[in-house]
Amino acid sequence: MMKKNENLVTLDEFIDKEYGIKGASKREKFEKAYEEFKLGALIHEARIAKGFTQTQLADKCGTTKAYISKVENDVKDVRVSTLRKIIEEGLGGQLELSIKL
Repeated sequence: MMKKNENLVTLDEFIDKEYGIKGASKREKFEKAYEEFKLGALIHEARIAKGFTQTQLADKCGTTKAYISKVENDVKDVRVSTLRKIIEEGLGGQLELSIKL
């Protein structure tokens, strides 16, 4: 039988401890950064699923490999119009945005 590690915590518990509870300033900054990271990761996953290199995706949507790399690696803020081109023209997908209040 495996011994239970008393130091283990859930991801939610870890985030609460490190960044504060929802609504705390530090937590809000963390969650915003995570959403931006997630966008790049989603584009990367979609590109790989389509079998495209960064260069191929860039050619399809009229940008550069370097720009695609920066978007995927969360180094570049991306305009909604450019994001739409990457997703719709480059990946053949559809961009859906939502706002939570």
